[in-house]
Amino acid sequence: MSVKIVVPDLGESVVEATVGEWLKKEGDAVQAGDPLVSLETDKVDLDVSATQSGVLGKIERQTGEDVQIGDLLVVIEEADGQAAPEQAAEAEAPKAEQNGKGTLPKAKPAAPEEAEAREADVAEAEAQAAEPEGAESAKTERATPVAKRMAAEKGVDIAEIPGAGPGGRVTKADVESYVQERETAKAPAPAPARAPEKREPATPSAAPQPTVAKPASDGREERIRMSRRRRTIAERLVEAQQTAAMLTTFNEVDMKAVMDMRQRRRDEFKTREGVGLGFMSFFVKATIGALKQFPQLNASIEENEIVLKHYYDIGIAVGSEEGLVVPVVRDADRMTFADIERSINGMVEKVQAGTLSLEDLRGGTFTITNGGVFGSLLSTPILNPPQVGILGMHKIEQRPVVVNGEIVIRPMMYLALTYDHRIVDGREAVQFLVALKRLIEDPEELLLAG
Repeated sequence: MSVKIVVPDLGESVVEATVGEWLKKEGDAVQAGDPLVSLETDKVDLDVSATQSGVLGKIERQTGEDVQIGDLLVVIEEADGQAAPEQAAEAEAPKAEQNGKGTLPKAKPAAPEEAEAREADVAEAEAQAAEPEGAESAKTERATPVAKRMAAEKGVDIAEIPGAGPGGRVTKADVESYVQERETAKAPAPAPARAPEKREPATPSAAPQPTVAKPASDGREERIRMSRRRRTIAERLVEAQQTAAMLTTFNEVDMKAVMDMRQRRRDEFKTREGVGLGFMSFFVKATIGALKQFPQLNASIEENEIVLKHYYDIGIAVGSEEGLVVPVVRDADRMTFADIERSINGMVEKVQAGTLSLEDLRGGTFTITNGGVFGSLLSTPILNPPQVGILGMHKIEQRPVVVNGEIVIRPMMYLALTYDHRIVDGREAVQFLVALKRLIEDPEELLLAG
């Protein structure tokens, strides 16, 4: 029997998706568990798989269409082998009628495809008078019930259709291809009727048409469908600008102490922990230390209430081919430097492999983004709603600075804090960056602060 494949539950707070790429075509044989189609959600992509073996029927939703939970995507029909008993009964029916025994009702048995078998019998009966019994039997045996039904609906003779299936069997796809070729062959007939409509040499509106078509024909423009994730990113960024009172404040931090510590401890750390010691673990720890001093930045707004978060789920922005994603390091305040590095490395690997789950992206109380890995010297990050703070890290650059009255060259980094001015005042925002700067420039205090 046929089985409907519908849009599954997409996860917490996700109710809509966009059909991405169909991994199977109509008429393809599929096995239970085979991925059929990729769905793009606001956060991650997920594959919908076949729940039973069979043949892929009509695809109901095409690439680019928006769908909701429960919407029909495709129907899996019975495979040729599964339908064999019914086909055999159909093949015997004409012989029984010739013997006057009226045994056609014996084809009733089997179940859901009874109606299809009857429709196929009607189509075959029309051709029976002109064909010998042997040809009729062979024709029935080499066509699937779905193919016979479609041939009857389209008014074509199933015997004229070449079969591409196993053993030369005619499938639904073969019928569709045959009908399309027949319609294409007939298409030139209406052409002369359209010819007079093209007599527009004197019409001003007709003149610009070649010029308009030229850019597309010479490849100077290209239209690419915006993925659902990119659309969601665009919507969220615009929403953040329209709903939050965003303001950005800046500071700079001397990275020499952290870089010296990494240089001294890097090999030992890697040997002991099995993971490299990066800058992100220092900034995650320093951010948590500053958030504890200024809890307004680890909060959100719900209607007329400020929700202070007494846990620290730090989102780390990671760039991917389809756009920026922000996996979350949960309870980062309870993690060691090594735990944080392992968690971030695991998230990056998932992003690169396309295996991030909705759970990896859910929640988050504060976000850190590092444009420095791409060479950015300074930027103003945009909030990740409903969060009210985001820290922007940037490129480390050797610059002359004054230290103890002397001009020295130091590895400096600009820091940017974008905050929601509705609940965070400029004083708290500036002091937050000062506190973070102090912790980074004195790693011993960072360690003592826990």
